[in-house]
Amino acid sequence: MALSQATTILAFETRGPGLTDITREVAGWVRGLGAGEGLLTLLCRHTSASLTIQENADPDVRVDLAAAFERLAPRGGRELYTHHMEGPDDMPAHIRTVLSGVHLSVPLIGGRLALGTWQGIYLWEHRDRPHRREVACHLSFE
Repeated sequence: MALSQATTILAFETRGPGLTDITREVAGWVRGLGAGEGLLTLLCRHTSASLTIQENADPDVRVDLAAAFERLAPRGGRELYTHHMEGPDDMPAHIRTVLSGVHLSVPLIGGRLALGTWQGIYLWEHRDRPHRREVACHLSFE
């Protein structure tokens, strides 16, 4: 059987730093294609935001992740980073993006994203102010 392909770019408004659950929007796009089996690839089109699959039940997980990233890549000015042209939150945002990644792959089984019971797809904003972020989606499917 030949594989079909579909692509789109989904846009999301963030409220500043933190995780935005984008599972519903991504799953809705996939559902609308009527696909059965396949592989979904997602790419965050930014260098200061990232994608992750994470716990979607207990919000304390997101609080702890943010605190851990603050310790790993603290905000700071010239005393911490050479790159500071876009503000004290920019270089830490780039570091956090490197650590968490901009790319995800999710299998499609029986027409549904093969996420675990407590998993959601999140766009992780690493800058201090709200942004409009884009996620490129590619689905190869039967």
